[in-house]
Amino acid sequence: MDKICTYFGRFKELLEEFYVSPYRGAVARARRDEDDLFMLFVFGELMGVPNPATYYTLELQPLLLERFHDWHRRQGFEHSPLDGFRCC
Repeated sequence: MDKICTYFGRFKELLEEFYVSPYRGAVARARRDEDDLFMLFVFGELMGVPNPATYYTLELQPLLLERFHDWHRRQGFEHSPLDGFRCC
């Protein structure tokens, strides 16, 4: 009985990989785009973009500072777009 469960478990994993793998890149890109938009909301106020949720996003800035450098490089900024804030 355990052998059958093991075979079915492995078969399930292979089928899942077969169906999921073609979309893994698209899902990763969509998640990265959503993360970029979220970072824009959080750091947008510092760049002069009006943000109606400033009170809530200010609390998140310390948590996202580690990812800020990767984000501004993906957006095409060679250096930090924020005045007085240097990360590279």
